[in-house]
Amino acid sequence: MRRKEREITDRGAIDAIIRSCRVCRLAMSDNGQPYVVPLSFGYDGTFLYFHAAREGRKVEILKKNSRVCFEFEILEEVVTASQACNWSMRYQSVIGFGSAEIVIEPAARIAALNCIMGQYSGSSWTFDEQALAATLVVRVRIGEIGGKARL
Repeated sequence: MRRKEREITDRGAIDAIIRSCRVCRLAMSDNGQPYVVPLSFGYDGTFLYFHAAREGRKVEILKKNSRVCFEFEILEEVVTASQACNWSMRYQSVIGFGSAEIVIEPAARIAALNCIMGQYSGSSWTFDEQALAATLVVRVRIGEIGGKARL
């Protein structure tokens, strides 16, 4: 990282940023073409979880290439200045890399969906069989992760 004074290496601080975010951006490569999507997510400290329809571009890409990059950010404040090139931002961000896999086992799928719902509601839920059958669950094994902040 070029600006070492902005680097966040403490995993607790990184986890706190992720847990306070509402959107994760997931980047994939579709035959060499970048593709990024904003997603609702769950995070358990080890894995990221997403849900998806059983078919679609994201799922087709992940079946061909499981390598992903993910990003979270918190925009604290836009810092204005008298000259355009002196404007800045106060922010916190996390970027990481990992591999995505489809979760097959029913109990693991329910746990992952509860992790996603917990990110937004703080509650545990039950899921009907029809909704479960229509929903694909994706787990990202985090391989590398780091943070950056300017506060």
